[in-house]
Amino acid sequence: MIYKSIFSSPLGYLEICADAGEAVTRLYFTSTPSEQYTESEITRQAARELEEYFSGQRQQFNFALAPEGSAFEQQVWQACCDIGYGKTATFQDLAAAIGDAKSAKKVGQAVEANPIAIAIPTHRVIGKTSLLASFSTEAAQKEALRGAEKQFLNK
Repeated sequence: MIYKSIFSSPLGYLEICADAGEAVTRLYFTSTPSEQYTESEITRQAARELEEYFSGQRQQFNFALAPEGSAFEQQVWQACCDIGYGKTATFQDLAAAIGDAKSAKKVGQAVEANPIAIAIPTHRVIGKTSLLASFSTEAAQKEALRGAEKQFLNK
């Protein structure tokens, strides 16, 4: 069974999904949140922690994560988790961090494939020119997340 919670963030609705093993498997922005869903303790915990994050009271998440992806993607997502709150890293930085300096393009693809927004902070990954590589609603949300983190750090 898949469990879900909906969290209304300042940037839009977030849908939190978890498996029966009590780990978050997906966390994503949606304009049309599910109307019928069954919550679990882990999805409620994730919603509480997201509320704390968006109010500037939390910099790291404690809920269990179980993102599905290749071994390479898992390695990149773990490296993203090592980027500090309010900090950024480039695709090249992540490629070097995982020991494959020539894999920046592949790192970019793994960043785009991240199934757990915010908690796996791929919004902290930027292009060489300090800009996101794409211009979309998602890119605007990532920019807003980075801006909010910097603002909370400066308080």
